[in-house]
Amino acid sequence: LGFGRSMINIRNYLKEKEKRKSTNRSVDYKERIRSHKLSIFYRAALGIFLAVVLVAFLIIHWKNKVFTDSVIADTAPITVVQGAVVENLDGYVLLYSKDGASCLDTKGQAVWNRTYEMQTPLLSVSGQTAAIGDYNGRSIYVVDKAGERGVVNTNLPIRNLCVSENGVVAAVLDDANTIRINVYNGNENTENAIVNAKARMDKSGYPVSISLSTNGKLMAVSYLYVDSGNMKSSVAFYNFGEVGQNKADNYVSGYDYLNTVVPFVRFMDNDSSFAVSDDRIVFFAGAEVPTNIATKFLEEEVQSIYYDENYVGLVFHNASGEGAYRLDVYDSAGNKAGSLFFDIEYTDIIFNKDQVIIYSDKECQISSIKGVSKFLGSFEKNTSLLIPTNSAYRYMAVTSDSIDTIELK
Repeated sequence: LGFGRSMINIRNYLKEKEKRKSTNRSVDYKERIRSHKLSIFYRAALGIFLAVVLVAFLIIHWKNKVFTDSVIADTAPITVVQGAVVENLDGYVLLYSKDGASCLDTKGQAVWNRTYEMQTPLLSVSGQTAAIGDYNGRSIYVVDKAGERGVVNTNLPIRNLCVSENGVVAAVLDDANTIRINVYNGNENTENAIVNAKARMDKSGYPVSISLSTNGKLMAVSYLYVDSGNMKSSVAFYNFGEVGQNKADNYVSGYDYLNTVVPFVRFMDNDSSFAVSDDRIVFFAGAEVPTNIATKFLEEEVQSIYYDENYVGLVFHNASGEGAYRLDVYDSAGNKAGSLFFDIEYTDIIFNKDQVIIYSDKECQISSIKGVSKFLGSFEKNTSLLIPTNSAYRYMAVTSDSIDTIELK
């Protein structure tokens, strides 16, 4: 009997031992799976971390990279007639004069040509769309890179004009004692305005500057009003969408400025705009009802104004000795992004992503927004227009007889 109990105890012991081994194997197997998963996770996290570090290094390296030379990597012959002005049309070359306009692609090939007769051509460009009209004339030609989109015929002499990227055209027209601001669909041949507005010197004042948002939904107008020697400027915003339909004359917001002239108002995109007077720069925001979000007062006289969808640059004469000129750069919210100094007798200034390109017909300076110099050099040929490309170190230079692709080294 004692021997039987011993056998039972041994069997129970062996069963318990086998159960413990099975449990240990199960726990060990689960632990190995967990360790394997953790190992994969750590390797993936390390790979991502190293990739981020590499990308950050390359970005920092590029931002701090300085170029010392430039070469002409490619060239295409063109003919620029005397008296023609060249402009950037979203990477293509727009040429216009008193006798007509044409468009060239990056290879110098003619895409389209339009003849007309004008005395004093006025031009407005928004992205790939342009409007060309004659001061005191009665026709506005709306074009893009592909060709002509439409012709607006007015029955009153043109004093000013602007265009949106989708082809909406606003024109300031002279009607004796009344100034009209008419808005047209420039994507068709038309004489009929979709919006008619009137401005009188004894009421709203004279419109000195106009601008349309990229989508043509908003219009900004700067008015100048003088009464008994007292000067007042007003910046008014009009909405041609649903919000403005129930407003008198589509007017949705406006701001008055005493004893100052506001000769420059522009939209940067669909909901950011700014205005420059002789003593301040004012920033507005709003895709429906623009509001004043920032005002910066100026102690010096503004020499030139440049902008794109992200930045506004004001050029001043510089007396500090660091350069003949100073460029103050602001973002669309009105924050000062940087200042840089230069000596070039510039013909144009371009914002290209985080670059500032300052050039004349013979010289070029490229800096970061913060003012870090990246390139300073001379063109091999007199250049009338410089166009950035998709590559951060290649540019198209338009001369009197060629389009040259310049590569920085």
